[in-house]
Amino acid sequence: MDGDTGTTGKLPETTATGAAPDRRPSRKTVLRAALAASVAAPIALMGVPALARTASVTGEAPALTPECDDGDDPTPPQMEGPYFKPNSPRRSSLLEAGTPGTRLTVSGYAFGSACLPLSGVLLDFWQADVNGAYDNVGFRFRGHQFTDARGAFSLTTIVPGLYPGRTRHLHVKVQAPGRPVLTTQLYFPNEPRNSTDALFDPRLLMTVRDTGGAREAAFDFVLNVPQTPGPGPTEGPTTPPPGGTWAVGTSYAPGVRVTYGGVTYVCLQGHQAQPGWEPPSVPALWRAE
Repeated sequence: MDGDTGTTGKLPETTATGAAPDRRPSRKTVLRAALAASVAAPIALMGVPALARTASVTGEAPALTPECDDGDDPTPPQMEGPYFKPNSPRRSSLLEAGTPGTRLTVSGYAFGSACLPLSGVLLDFWQADVNGAYDNVGFRFRGHQFTDARGAFSLTTIVPGLYPGRTRHLHVKVQAPGRPVLTTQLYFPNEPRNSTDALFDPRLLMTVRDTGGAREAAFDFVLNVPQTPGPGPTEGPTTPPPGGTWAVGTSYAPGVRVTYGGVTYVCLQGHQAQPGWEPPSVPALWRAE
């Protein structure tokens, strides 16, 4: 999890022998940088095999990546809260003309249990405006998107305002193809209210930096999705649908009805159907009637 808040002021730790502990970056940290640069992960830096998906860059087929063992536990869940609304529009920017507030870009990746990126992951964000208010009538500061082929996402929004009882935070629902929904919240480092908010979890801290008059944040989701280390982002099941009108590659709008396996479903959020997003598997997108 990306929870680095910068310099802590602590004295350097040492091992039982008095030597400094291993400070090499985690596999995921190196992989994240490699994905962002679209190059092979620097194997020498890690002392572990690179991803097989880097073969196209190096011309060789490296060994498989070991399973995660560097503390990257699944991202912890948190309560949904009272302000979630289904049917948010599909968009990666929540900004509108004249939107007040400090601009914020949140980017990152979705990984599975073997440190491999997950494509096609649904991320549904919602947050308060600059005054700490939620739009419960329309869809201001609400929107969903999917991770791309590299498992990456990017959200353009503003730094949310404060309201009584809570520290600054973003809400998000995350769902890999055919897997349960993870509902959680993301937090900002060095916020005074972090110490008084009963829901605050330091494992959900984003890495945030100032960029002129705006801010940039990073967070990687680790989902409880079984993976076998191998090439490429994971994909959902490709079993043909057991009869019905639902079809891969079709763009569905909210309210559209389809049949799948003898059951009728109504679309909750606009999306393009893909393998792994069969109606029974994604309650965030389809509701059985």
